[in-house]
Amino acid sequence: MRVVNKKEDLIPLFEAASSEALASFGDGGCFVERYVTNAKHVEVQVIGDGKGNVVHLWERDCSVQRRHQKIVEIAPAVHHSMEVRKAVLEDALKITKACNYKNAGTVEFLVDDQGRHYFMEVNPRVQVEHTVTEQVTGLDIVQSTFLIAGGASLEDIGLVQENIIPRGVAMQCRITAEDPERDFAPDTGMLDVCRHSVGPGIRVDGYAYPGMVVQPYFDSLLVKYTASHKDWDGAIRRMRRALHDNHIRGVKTNIPFLLNVMDHPDFIAGSFDLNFIQDNPELLLNLPGTLSAQKGTLGQRYDHIEGYLKYIANLAVNGHPKSLGANDALVRIIDNCDIPAPDKNEIEAILSKKKKSSPHWRKILREQGPKALAKAVRDHQNVLVTDTTWRDAHQSLLATRMRTADLLKAAEATNTAFNGTSDVFSLEMWGGATFDVSMNFLRECPWKRLEELREAAPDMLFQMLLRGANAVGYTVYPDNVVYEFCKQAYKSGNDIFRVFDSLNYVDNMELGIKAAAASGGFVEAAICYTGDVTSSDPSNKYNLKYYLDFATQLVDLGAHALAIKDMAGLLTPRAATLLVSELRSAFPDVPIHLHTHDTAGMGVAAMFAGAEAGADIVDGAIDAMSGLSSQPCLGALVSALGDKSNVDLDALQVLNEYWESVRHQYNPFEVQALNAAIGSNVYKHEIPGGQYTNLLFQSKQLGLSGRFAEVKKAYALANKLLGDIPKVTPSSKTVGDLAQFIVGLKISGDELVENAATLPLPNSVVEYMQGALGPPPGGYPEPFRTNVLKGRPLKDGRSMFTARPGAELPDYDFVEAEKNLKEAYGNSRIGFKEVLSHAMYPQVFKDYLAFEKVYGDVEKLPTHMFLRPMTVGEESHLHLGPGKDYYIRLAAIDQFDEDLGTRTVTLEVNGEKWFIRTPDTVTTLESATAGGPAPKRREKKDPIEKGSIGT
Repeated sequence: MRVVNKKEDLIPLFEAASSEALASFGDGGCFVERYVTNAKHVEVQVIGDGKGNVVHLWERDCSVQRRHQKIVEIAPAVHHSMEVRKAVLEDALKITKACNYKNAGTVEFLVDDQGRHYFMEVNPRVQVEHTVTEQVTGLDIVQSTFLIAGGASLEDIGLVQENIIPRGVAMQCRITAEDPERDFAPDTGMLDVCRHSVGPGIRVDGYAYPGMVVQPYFDSLLVKYTASHKDWDGAIRRMRRALHDNHIRGVKTNIPFLLNVMDHPDFIAGSFDLNFIQDNPELLLNLPGTLSAQKGTLGQRYDHIEGYLKYIANLAVNGHPKSLGANDALVRIIDNCDIPAPDKNEIEAILSKKKKSSPHWRKILREQGPKALAKAVRDHQNVLVTDTTWRDAHQSLLATRMRTADLLKAAEATNTAFNGTSDVFSLEMWGGATFDVSMNFLRECPWKRLEELREAAPDMLFQMLLRGANAVGYTVYPDNVVYEFCKQAYKSGNDIFRVFDSLNYVDNMELGIKAAAASGGFVEAAICYTGDVTSSDPSNKYNLKYYLDFATQLVDLGAHALAIKDMAGLLTPRAATLLVSELRSAFPDVPIHLHTHDTAGMGVAAMFAGAEAGADIVDGAIDAMSGLSSQPCLGALVSALGDKSNVDLDALQVLNEYWESVRHQYNPFEVQALNAAIGSNVYKHEIPGGQYTNLLFQSKQLGLSGRFAEVKKAYALANKLLGDIPKVTPSSKTVGDLAQFIVGLKISGDELVENAATLPLPNSVVEYMQGALGPPPGGYPEPFRTNVLKGRPLKDGRSMFTARPGAELPDYDFVEAEKNLKEAYGNSRIGFKEVLSHAMYPQVFKDYLAFEKVYGDVEKLPTHMFLRPMTVGEESHLHLGPGKDYYIRLAAIDQFDEDLGTRTVTLEVNGEKWFIRTPDTVTTLESATAGGPAPKRREKKDPIEKGSIGT
């Protein structure tokens, strides 16, 4: 085809087209037609009886098209002048009467921007859009065609032109199984649910039904909606409502795109032509109800429940992945009920009877700065406490599996309870393992957790754990990543950064301290405590001098406070007294914050001794979340402090009753062997409290169940082989990996050292020896290190790092990263916080968004529904807000489909059936393990990696 805009172009363009036609088809003949710019498509519905009688049923406007396929049809063509409408009607009758037309047909025209019309063709059939004509004329076109085919005349069936009068306006939208975000690519799959919109002025024509499988071999049309009203604006309102109110789930549809059409000002004004979609690319942006949609749209509301039902169905079929670490038998007996929040009114009543001392710590920090806060802490007369319930307590007891929803329930009451005392310094609630676990296992956004808890507890200082140069990850990052992370954390609501390095490596600490200070936050520089500071053994490298020298370096780097971080609970009352008193003497103006674990049952005594020796702040956990490998009991600690603490025990008990119920709900994550595994032998093996539950679970996964006593002995040996190092993430992982390696191979320490060059050592051990964590206190162990490094160079050929590893990394390109992420996931889904998450956990972040795309924001599910698989016949209640209550019943789970590797799960939602086709990964895996066939899974395209196309 060639478009001729100038007279002089006619001959050369005709010859070019003719030559192309001759080469392609063997015939150089061409049609010459008028080119109509800015055209509208107007067609006339006619019916003839073959006896010279033809009537028109008025006209339709079909100008909203995509690639010459009609999308929206309107009857009559109310946006054209009556003069134009009469002209096309008259010509349609002339054409059809002249050929003695019989039965229904459509005469189609183009109308240019000057109102001139041009004949295109006659379609001798009933067209898809005949429904709009039927709505405005009240005639049954299909029935009429049968009667005429049987020999009836127009007069016989009462079709008289004068009596055919259009009333109102009708509009039809074609609902197709196409994905607007992928250039309208056809989509296939099972319709999980199919409930059409009904009501006055709405007509539905189609065959779609729940459980129907949309095949790739046929037209993608599912159903047609026709909305009619007395005027154009009313027809748009009804169509918009029909598109919003339908429930078609399981395949992508063009409904989000149609909603954008209904809302476009040119469409509402009737100012559109055949180029309408082409000229308005914004119709494909921010599609309601899609991943890239703006939050708060009505369409997105239905996607939430669809995702939740898919999650419930998947959980019922497959259970939880083993990596979650939940005891399957205990998961299945979780109570099917929602735990109520602590009674804030009861706490207020308790506090109203006593003198109230309002907290002021956060106000001082945010208004006067960290130095003023440090001075205020030192001037404070009583002992301050930090509550670790929201982070380290559940990390130590429940492998960090506590969900944001359960923390949020307690947040307002906690803020109220601690609002009645000036002796609660902070809530430790973020950082450390929570960042990884939130995305990886709980499928939550860690930034959202921080910001939601900040909103619910506005008066409390929030405290996080920062792994120095590792930020909240397990590796080193470019320096600018650590700086930007701290800046965003402070902006999102964190106040205090407890900065530590797993090897007490000053260079790594320097980066963490400076990055946290640059954010405006309060910097607690942590001394990782190990060994026994009271030991008089000459070989004890962790003596008082070691700790005082390290503390001096931290204060010189600008730390606002010093923290003693006793990860394993090694700090005895005698050691706490000695270390704290000497630090207090050396640094009289610097606050000292004391942290321990209650592994050996010595926690309360050690914290009390530290407070007596001059510690300003001590850590504890709410009673129900304390003890064992967690922190000392906060209630017991407050009681021991007596007049030196004004924390109200009665108000604390109200919170404790809530946490008792919550801990029971998380029983599947309790390591049953923990009670027997802990004790005073911690002074020998030095396993950190936060590692106990993970180490027990990992040992079980590695087939070492019942051999944890061996693992503990091997942990002590591994620590010695690695040079007797401080043990906290990530160095503790290195020791733990090596310990399990030793037990698994049943190898002695001497054999390990001698054969280190050829043994398949854990990567963490190799990286440690290469200097990826920095140098350990006292240097690397020889000849173990030399043997490990044989044949294991760094990527650049060097045997080891010669300086702080992160210092060698180039700056992270945030601009490029944000651009790539937005291209992959949409502008509205990606902000700077998401870029930071991806920078630290690229694969975990991508997996999290992939999960979110299928199941939505599962944070809103109650914990019992998130954790416990439903059983057939069971009903649960899901409340998502005012007017959003769903009663969900698991009606059936079909047999395994061997061809597809799926089961169809039938759920009833407020009485409406949903059919969810769910991959059965358990049966598929069992079949493959037994040697049977397994369905082939296509590898998905990586949304970030350039050149990835999937299979």
